[in-house]
Amino acid sequence: MLYEALLLLAVLAVIYLLPLAVAASMNRSVPPDWLLWLYLLSVTGCYFIWQWRQGQTLAMRTWGIELKSVAGGTPTWSRLLIRYLLAWAGIGGLGVGLLWALFDADRQFLHDRLAGTRLVRCQAI
Repeated sequence: MLYEALLLLAVLAVIYLLPLAVAASMNRSVPPDWLLWLYLLSVTGCYFIWQWRQGQTLAMRTWGIELKSVAGGTPTWSRLLIRYLLAWAGIGGLGVGLLWALFDADRQFLHDRLAGTRLVRCQAI
């Protein structure tokens, strides 16, 4: 997750911080906090959901992990959105959604169980 966070920081620097800096310099103001949070969650969601739809994020590719539906195919867009939202809930809930994997028989996160997705080992590129 740390590697994923570092890669996401680079994405956010371009997609989030740069437009924000331009808008602030042009308008001499910054949008309200709630709008910034909504934008941040939306940009982050688009990044992860798009990458998961391809099967892997760059960090997942590095570690040889792929995201599949429980049936073994590509997860639907709706399942990926549910996974994204549940992942945030699991992280925000004192990390319970992540700690779940320590006790799960298949070592799956709670958000994967609930969203009908699973992480599987694959051939690293």
